[in-house]
Amino acid sequence: MNNITLQEVECVAFAFAQEHLTFDEPIPDFSTRFPDKLESCIAMPFMKFNRKDLYQGVLKKAAVLFYLIVKNHPFQNGNKRMAIMTTVFFLAKNRQRFTAKIDDLYRLTLWVANSPPAIKDATIQGIEDFLKGTLVKIDK
Repeated sequence: MNNITLQEVECVAFAFAQEHLTFDEPIPDFSTRFPDKLESCIAMPFMKFNRKDLYQGVLKKAAVLFYLIVKNHPFQNGNKRMAIMTTVFFLAKNRQRFTAKIDDLYRLTLWVANSPPAIKDATIQGIEDFLKGTLVKIDK
């Protein structure tokens, strides 16, 4: 499984979001993110305990990554858009392609953003279920 790095998030996901997903709300420069929040969001899905992954498999890791970027607000603005692009990049790096429409992804991000913290695990499972139904494995 291929992890993602802060540099990849900046050079690929952030650049794409800033160029293609600004709509009427520009995304501030990458350097304005809140220190260590994004790094934490990126690291958490790949953490291990007793040499075992806390989150098993690409889909669970992607769901956790998506959830954390939406909920932890590592950026001043554009967190939902960054959650989408970072997750899309992570999945592509792991040979998975989205077939979901942008409107469906937007509704998913709003649902996650409005979800109460008390149902974190159920929300992550909901994200994983959504991903499962909208991904195609890339052969090469």
